[in-house]
Amino acid sequence: MLITEKFKNTSIILASGSPRRKQLLASLDIDFQVQTKDTPEDFSDQMPIAEVPMFLARRKAEAFLQEIQEEHLVITADTIVSIENTILNKPQNEEEAFSMLQMLSGKMHEVITGVCLMNKQKTFVFSDITKVFFKTLTEEEIRYYIQKYAPYDKAGSYGAQEWLGMVAIHHIEGSYFNVMGLPIHRLYEELVKF
Repeated sequence: MLITEKFKNTSIILASGSPRRKQLLASLDIDFQVQTKDTPEDFSDQMPIAEVPMFLARRKAEAFLQEIQEEHLVITADTIVSIENTILNKPQNEEEAFSMLQMLSGKMHEVITGVCLMNKQKTFVFSDITKVFFKTLTEEEIRYYIQKYAPYDKAGSYGAQEWLGMVAIHHIEGSYFNVMGLPIHRLYEELVKF
């Protein structure tokens, strides 16, 4: 059964303000609404890096626990960029963005997205990892990108679908859509099973 049929009587809530996640979920041809709640994004620095996005995705879903109805399915996600055992969050300012992009320049980093599916009966959390290989960037290229695209809402200071992604990424291992913020192929599989 196609998920368009399976979730015909389900009210799907995408708990994310990300326009990229909204675009990707819409491409599955299912109806959903966007609702967001402010949730803290802190975590223990003892937590293994690969578990952080799943922990945060679950926390975002649990913010809906009090109001979830029988017909609801909540989908949440959290994406991190990791390089050399360091998590690169969203940059606070231009210098932080510059520093992050210099770190990524000429190297491989991992993009990990945790996704949580939650309804009244159960909660399921999974993650997907993509290895992203950047060419060496010049200072001029980095400054141009930051000034023109202001990537302050993006983990690791870049969007794969923007100018820098097109210029810097010479290849990836894994899902491109995961780098955009939602491993849509895996989400489809898990929705079919859910």
